[in-house]
Amino acid sequence: MRVLTTLILIAACAIPLAGDDSGRLLAIDHFVRVKSTVPAIAGQQAQLYVRERVLAGMVARGTTPADRVVLFVHGAGTPAEVAFDAPAPGYSWMAHLAQAGFDVFSVDMTGYGRSTRPAPMNDPCNLAENQRTLFVGTPCTPSYPYALTNIGSDWNDIGAAVDYIRLRRRVDRVSLVAWSLGGPRAGGYAAQNPSRVHRLVILAPAYNPTMPAEAPKLPAEGTAFNTQSRTQFEANWARQIGCPDQYDPAVGDAVWSAMLESDPVGATWGPGVRRAPQTTTWGWNQATVARMTTPTLLVAGIHDKQVTPDRVRALHADLGSPQKMLVDLGCSSHNAMWEKNRLLLFEASREWLESGTVNGAKDGVVRLGY
Repeated sequence: MRVLTTLILIAACAIPLAGDDSGRLLAIDHFVRVKSTVPAIAGQQAQLYVRERVLAGMVARGTTPADRVVLFVHGAGTPAEVAFDAPAPGYSWMAHLAQAGFDVFSVDMTGYGRSTRPAPMNDPCNLAENQRTLFVGTPCTPSYPYALTNIGSDWNDIGAAVDYIRLRRRVDRVSLVAWSLGGPRAGGYAAQNPSRVHRLVILAPAYNPTMPAEAPKLPAEGTAFNTQSRTQFEANWARQIGCPDQYDPAVGDAVWSAMLESDPVGATWGPGVRRAPQTTTWGWNQATVARMTTPTLLVAGIHDKQVTPDRVRALHADLGSPQKMLVDLGCSSHNAMWEKNRLLLFEASREWLESGTVNGAKDGVVRLGY
């Protein structure tokens, strides 16, 4: 995997600081080109959107501590810049770590956000039949009857982003922070490339111990992509509320607005939807995680009904890393980074990335937010 070229929308290589401007938090957009392994566009050049949050002083100095570079990897539906840099004051996980002195990046996989979206995603006939009828007035046949992406193409995308960041920041390793399907994405990459990953933090890792070890025939038959409406987004969140004032509805409004902004095509479909590719998975199973050595922090929201806490506990038990911890996060759902206990999550990740501890502990289970 090799980064071929890069376009930077906001140049920040040498920012002059007026007075003491070193504490100003920057947002820098990068576009990284990679030779795609997504079957529908295999061999073509794809573009990955990478967002950076960093203090101006760190950029001006031109040096980054080797252990303070972080890449966020998103889950199955929400692009990274929405998931981890939510546009509500105090709700950006990326900004929280950047303010603590980390150089923080996030990457959208192919098919998400401002990264390349393969052409089959523009055809609503490639949706599942129950979704297809919402956008197509007459019956139609899928033009691409296969799952669009796969865990292997995701690993290829992560590798391109990691290599780009390592080259640009002149570091050997980066830490990975992931959410949901980002678990197999980031965890699988770390299992294959332990020398390039410093530490792992995974919220609600979508772990399946019996996942097939090898890839099936690709592309796998199935639905190419899916959509989510605001009604579906709100209903999915509402079923995971288990305590008073667990989240502020205004934050949900901000997140949904950012979701549509990240998908200008989906925003024109029906009431406005976000689109995401269907992803074929394999490889990140019990045997694989048992061989992992990367220091890993896992986080389970007690009210998560998408990746239930028992699945996270199972991964904690199976993980071979000699340095591993599990945070049992109270009053939290699958969307913990957008909820009232988010700062407990953010601070636990900061401490782990800095020192490999949570509340001073190096292993075991820590309960927070109860």
